[in-house]
Amino acid sequence: MTVPWNLAAGVGLLLVLAIAALTIAGVRQRRAIAAASLRAAAQLALVALALRGVFSTPPTAIVVLAVMFGVATWTAARRVREHAGALASVAIAILAGASITITIVVGLPTLTRDLRTLIAVSGIVLGGAMTAATLTGRRLTAALRDHRDEVEAWLALGATPREAVRPLTRLAIHEALVPALDQTRTVGLVTLPGAFAGALIGGADVAEAARFQVVVLIGLLCTEAITAVVLAHRLGAPERLPTSL
Repeated sequence: MTVPWNLAAGVGLLLVLAIAALTIAGVRQRRAIAAASLRAAAQLALVALALRGVFSTPPTAIVVLAVMFGVATWTAARRVREHAGALASVAIAILAGASITITIVVGLPTLTRDLRTLIAVSGIVLGGAMTAATLTGRRLTAALRDHRDEVEAWLALGATPREAVRPLTRLAIHEALVPALDQTRTVGLVTLPGAFAGALIGGADVAEAARFQVVVLIGLLCTEAITAVVLAHRLGAPERLPTSL
């Protein structure tokens, strides 16, 4: 795959500027920025090649979806490993949120029922579910550490673990949904999301691109809300509280 010189130069310049900004600020994330960028480029190149095969051999789409789901689950579960059964809880939450949205968007269908739509929507939705799971789990873990004394007091008064933690699970769900809500509220006024911009660049009609983006944004809200609620419920009756940092 040949990379145009202007693409390589532009991406390289953006990466250098990002690293320079972190260097000036004294933030030790320079290697992480470089590694993430190189990894993204390599993965997207491989995905582009893989999808060519998927579109010509539709049954292989099952493998692609399984890989997407597995990576999303593993990535989010790593962030909440302090909780018992984190991997299973994250898998169930992501599956619940993503499957419902994908079924409605592609199966109903809200958009067209074809392989390209299935892959595109699944990638966006699974990414949103992964983010919601990560944010919910991390917010809940932080809240349990910060409010450990309160939780223990409720337990001492006879509350069940779920009752003692319920206010914190609600807080975690609320905080996890803030990015998705802000993105949806400001779409078109502050940002032009990737799906909309990509459709325009690809030559799609403006109205068609807008319809696709509306479905994606509301689908993400549905996915992330369900994922956050299911995960908070799964983690909301801990057998032991996370230790302090």
